[in-house]
This record gives sequence, structure tokens and C-alpha cells, in this order.
Amino acid sequence: MSSLILTLPLTPPGITTTYSYALTSDGHTAAAHAHAAAGLLPEPSRPGGEVVAVVPLAALSWQRVQLPPGIPLGANQQTPRLRSILEGLLEDRLLDDPAQLHFALQPGARAGSPVWVAVCDRSWLRDHLQALEAAGRPVSRVVPEFAPGPTASGGTEIFAIGTPDDPQMVLCGQGADHSVTMLPLSAAVLALAGLTPQAEDDAAAPVVRADPAVAEAAERTLGRPVTLHTSTQRALDAARGDWDLAQFELASTGRLRAMRKAGSAASAFLYGPQWRAARWATGLLAAAHLVGLNAWAWQEKQALAAKQVAVRGALTTTFPQVKVVVDAPVQMERELTLLRQKAGSVSPRDLEPLMAAAGGALPDGRVPSAVEFAPGELRLRGVTLAPDEESVFNTRLQAAGYRARTEDGTLLVRSEGTP
Repeated sequence: MSSLILTLPLTPPGITTTYSYALTSDGHTAAAHAHAAAGLLPEPSRPGGEVVAVVPLAALSWQRVQLPPGIPLGANQQTPRLRSILEGLLEDRLLDDPAQLHFALQPGARAGSPVWVAVCDRSWLRDHLQALEAAGRPVSRVVPEFAPGPTASGGTEIFAIGTPDDPQMVLCGQGADHSVTMLPLSAAVLALAGLTPQAEDDAAAPVVRADPAVAEAAERTLGRPVTLHTSTQRALDAARGDWDLAQFELASTGRLRAMRKAGSAASAFLYGPQWRAARWATGLLAAAHLVGLNAWAWQEKQALAAKQVAVRGALTTTFPQVKVVVDAPVQMERELTLLRQKAGSVSPRDLEPLMAAAGGALPDGRVPSAVEFAPGELRLRGVTLAPDEESVFNTRLQAAGYRARTEDGTLLVRSEGTP
């Protein structure tokens, strides 16, 4: 999936504001990363690519609430009533006025069950989204840098971030609710958090990843080697998550959201490495169908050619005087007509059989005022039939191999073989 993933700065947008960004074609590795102003940010490299904004953990507050049963949830149910319920549940926990804050529910939230709610400054987030849209980089999704939930290892994971002067550690996947906590990186805080330095060979030790700027401080404090994990990699990991903080008044319209998701899904299927096997399978299936259709068409063509040869052979065998075959059925009909004429016999297309069939099918006492004949066709004028009489007339004609219809007040009788 081609994406432009950018991290929102903690300060409001301004003339000098720059965004840390990463360009990725598969969602896992960064093809390019740097800092740039909103107007100088690159575009996703492929059609259907999306722009993902990452909200730093320092800008978020995570709250655990239980919504009342019966509250409708979902993208189309984020109503002012639901927001007022969240404001009432969180009012005593927040330092700021709830009216100035933005709320976002965890994916798959269900009423009557505990859910996570992400809280951040609404004006700050809205201003950044508007600045990016004005610069021609409308954001498709807004994701948190770290989110509550089970970790890949299944236990607590530690991320060391920040600067050498102010190192921080993020504890992910803590406890039964898999919470996220950011604390200063120090031995005293580790002890308060119930985490003690672990030996390098301790299998129970939590996974530790550190930004290169604070890797040395993390190893010294934790007493064990750490895995380097840059801010760009954190942004890529965040973009692959299920969260979307663009909810309530910041949510895109349903149609736009569906179009963006469809474009992202198509781009992911076309370019994502995780879909490589599916792409090969789809290509092989399409190729097999194409080969099969071509083989079937070739067989049908050969069968049709064989039938045409058989028809031409029947014509030239039955009537040797025919030397050039142009339209075998028409030529055979013509030769048969000539034979009947020489033998003095008639065909169903001649006048006598047509007159006999029409006379036998007409109701008693009905005589046409005029009769017009053409090969295979007889027109009877001056005969008017009631609907039930016309039905009986047609039934009798069909039994004799003819058909009839009314045309401009005239009964038109034709043999079955006449077009």
C-alpha cells in the first residue's frame, strides 16, 4: 500500500511548522523519510495511496470507560448524544473542559463493555488536519503512535523514546486491559512501576525497543541490550493499526471514507508484500481461464467448420450439378423446389397448401374478400375474427405447420419455414 505517513508536531500549525514523514510502498519499509513543511510534503507514490497522520503519545490521554447498554455504536452512529454520554463519563477525569476535547472510541467498541477512549485537544488536531488539506495532502486516517491492546509478544513491551536530555519509556500491553503508559526513563520509576532491571538471558524480561537517541540511556537503566527502533518505524507500525481517531465532527463523510478505504485496500492488494501470493494466485487463475476460454472457442470453431463442411458435402453429393457452394441451405432449398416443380408436386410454401390450411382453419361462413399470394405467404383481406376465434384459427394452423397474425386488418398466413 502506497502511503505518506506523517507525525503531527505537538505545537499548533504555523508558518515554520514541519512534519516528520515517511513514504512507503508496502506499509512495512520506508522508501524515504525526512522533515518538510505541509506545502512541501511529497505525494503517495502510487494511485490510491493514502495520507496517514500519527498523533504522538504525548498529545493523547487514554481513558477506560463502560458505555451504557443499548447505545448504538459505529461510524454512522457517532451522534451528539454519544458524545454527550462520553463527556458525562469522563468529566471528572479530565483537567480540561470536555467541550474543548476530541474523543475517539476504540475499533470494535461495544455498548455495555469496557472500551478505550482516546482524548486530545480538538482545536490542535483540527487545525493540523485543515493545514494539511489546504496544502493538498488531505488525511485519510488519524492513528495514535501507541494504542492500548495486546502486543505482538503477548506481554509487556517497553519503548524508549524522547531525547538524551529527556528520555521517556512507554509501557505497552500492561495488565489485563493492555494499557499504555508513558513514564520518565529512570531506575526509580522502573521500581515504582514494578519493573526491575533484567538480566540479558532472562526469558521473562519484557521486549525493549529504543530510539537510537536514547538507546544508551535505556541499556544503562534497564541493564540489558535493546533493539533499535526509530521514530519512522514506530510511525509505520502505527499506520498498520486498526485505530482511526478521525471520529465525530472530524470524521470524513461516509462516501469519502468508503472511497478512501477502497482505494487503500486496492493499493494494498496490488503492491503489499503480504498479498504477493494472492496476486500470483489471481494472475494464474485469470491465465488459466483465458487459456481455457481460448481452447473452448477453438473447439467450437472447429466443430462449426466441420458442420459447414458436412452441409456443403451433402449439397454437392445430392445435387452434383451444383459446382460452387455459396450458401448451402439456400441452394439446397432452391434445388428441392426445382425438383418438386419438375415432378409436379407442391410444397407447404405453395398456394394450394396455404389455401387449404387457411380454409380448414377459418370459422364456417368466413370468406375473404381478397387473397394475395407470395411464396410461403398468404394474405386474406376482409376477414375479421373475434379473439376466441383467432385463438382457434392459430391453433388449427399450427397443427398443419403454419402460423398466422393480424397485420393492418389483414390475416397473414405463413408456413413455418418462411422468415
